[in-house]
Amino acid sequence: MLVVRNISEICTGPVGPTPLNGELPIVRHRKSAIGIEGDTIAWIRDDDPKNWPTDADVIDANQGCVIPGLIDCHTHTVFAGTREDEYVQRAQGLSYAEIARRGGGIKNTVDAVRKCSVDELVELALPRLQRMLALGVTTVEIKSGYGLTVEDELKMLRAAKRLGELQPIEIIGTYLAAHTIPREFDGDGDAYLDVVLDRKVLDQIRAEGLAEFADVFCETTAFNVEQSRRFLTTCADAGLTPRIHADQITQIGASKLAAKVGASSADHLERIDDESIQAMRDAGTVAVLLPACSFYLGVEQAPVRRIIDAGLPVAIATDFNPGSSVVESLPLTMSIACSQMGMTPAQTLIATTANAAAVLKRESKVGAIKEGMQADLTILNVPTIEQMCYFAGRNCTRKVIKKGRAV
Repeated sequence: MLVVRNISEICTGPVGPTPLNGELPIVRHRKSAIGIEGDTIAWIRDDDPKNWPTDADVIDANQGCVIPGLIDCHTHTVFAGTREDEYVQRAQGLSYAEIARRGGGIKNTVDAVRKCSVDELVELALPRLQRMLALGVTTVEIKSGYGLTVEDELKMLRAAKRLGELQPIEIIGTYLAAHTIPREFDGDGDAYLDVVLDRKVLDQIRAEGLAEFADVFCETTAFNVEQSRRFLTTCADAGLTPRIHADQITQIGASKLAAKVGASSADHLERIDDESIQAMRDAGTVAVLLPACSFYLGVEQAPVRRIIDAGLPVAIATDFNPGSSVVESLPLTMSIACSQMGMTPAQTLIATTANAAAVLKRESKVGAIKEGMQADLTILNVPTIEQMCYFAGRNCTRKVIKKGRAV
């Protein structure tokens, strides 16, 4: 048995169905210890050595706060190349959309990824995941979307799968072939979708266990609503759960589409309207907000207060990618959500644990510190979740436990 003791407080989401409304309070266990058997949380009891076997392995939390392992439910961690030239262009006044119209943006990363092998993509991404783990992140979703050919999209997904075998973080793959229309198709999105929606390709993705989700960038600069509907419903028929990049730059009905197709989440939502919020709430679609992206681009944040007040559950992720959110740190993203969106640290904790787990269909396994859940824990070197968010940019992680093992 492994025991974590001398904890200032254990912070986790309240008991109840997941995802959780943003106004629900978190649960704080004080003067408690956590017992772990194998990869599972066995109990939460008073911090008294009488409550565990004398031969138990004990981790002293040194009066640090213990939270569930953090879950980054929206990333583009597998990529090649850098785009600091675009960073300078934005500082000089060009918008992200204008850079894309001039031939930059996602397509620059596509060129770099196509030149790489699976091994090279793995070598580039592995240090990124190691840094995420050191920040207390134990589960990461990784999208394709920088290949934009069948061969290169599969290559990205295979790299993500291999990364899950090489280090402790659990990796969950997402097929984002509909990220943008590649140059070869000269704006003909329908013809491109004919290729990436070939049923043999989708069946191969499922057979190899490369992805559980499918995602599309529904935007005026990428795929329209009808094309997005086609992509998501076809992928769903092949067993891939829909997700959608929605309402980031313009409001064209993407988040309403998410609700109609039963998407697990709609992500970004900087331009979401009240009608779409209600549609998502009624459909059980989670709002995944990406505050580090808006911060990085210097644009308006998503209207989180309207979303929470309407009862729509919120998750938060980094959107880590080489163009619009070169931010690997989920704790920093939580701090940005507090300072720029008006969320409380407790709300950001639920958004990066219980609700992020719900987005990834893992709410019964990870995202909470409860008996019977997988023992994914982050031990902080500060006494409260409030201090972790307050120290923006500091790594407040003392130790990480993944599947019951200190890593």
